[in-house]
Amino acid sequence: MKILFSYLVLLCITVHTVLAEVPNKEVESLIALYNSTNGDSWERPWDISADISTWKGVKIRNNRVVEINLFNNNLQGVIPNSIGDLEKLETLNLAFNGITGELPKEIAQLSKLRVLKIEMNRIKGELPEELGKMRSLMELTAFNNFITGSIPESIGEIKSLKILNLSSNSLKGNIPKSVGGLAQLESLGLFENTLEGSIPSEIGGLTKLKELVLANNQLGGAVPEEFGQLASLEVLQIQNNKFDSFKNLQTMDEKQFLVFDYDKEEDKIDFKNVEYGRTRMADTKFEDEE
Repeated sequence: MKILFSYLVLLCITVHTVLAEVPNKEVESLIALYNSTNGDSWERPWDISADISTWKGVKIRNNRVVEINLFNNNLQGVIPNSIGDLEKLETLNLAFNGITGELPKEIAQLSKLRVLKIEMNRIKGELPEELGKMRSLMELTAFNNFITGSIPESIGEIKSLKILNLSSNSLKGNIPKSVGGLAQLESLGLFENTLEGSIPSEIGGLTKLKELVLANNQLGGAVPEEFGQLASLEVLQIQNNKFDSFKNLQTMDEKQFLVFDYDKEEDKIDFKNVEYGRTRMADTKFEDEE
């Protein structure tokens, strides 16, 4: 019994010691996030006087903070610049809250970040050009905010991106050609912005792309003939734009689509027996785990 008791005491001391080794700057960064987003009013507030291991949504590995998941937790306020001090962070989920202010450029210091979810907030301002430094990022979802300016050209430097959703913002300008270099991209959502110009032909090189949603913008010109190279595409929505030609859609096989929406017919186009009854508006996915 004494041996067992001694072991349990040693285990408690060991765990406490390990947790106590989380760098001070990471602890301070978490506290700054708590304070700047009105932590006392969160649905699941932290007891910042208790050990970090008890803080809901925070995951520690090897004495470092690797995950923050505060999905739908009534955060009200801004993301502090010190968020960039969480050097080992892999997942940051702040979706479905009331976050305001701009996305700090310091977030680009999170070189290990794989998932960044900030959708359904009130974030404004432009996306920082520094985002291109986040080379480990696989998922970036920021739909339903008030983000302005253009899509940074540097976004094309995030070669690991699989999901990019910037829909329902106030983005303007052209779709960067650099997006065509995102060879791992499976889903691209730019729905409901004020994007203009032609769709870059480089997008035809995204052979793994399954979803391409560009509806409700000001895009013009002709649909690129390179769309015929998108053999993996299952969802294509380009309606409510200003295209002057859909002729190049005839190179696509409608049988590959679950959703195929456009809004202007041309009499001389053979769409390979498109069954219009099968087309529908793609549902925006709001799936998340708390």
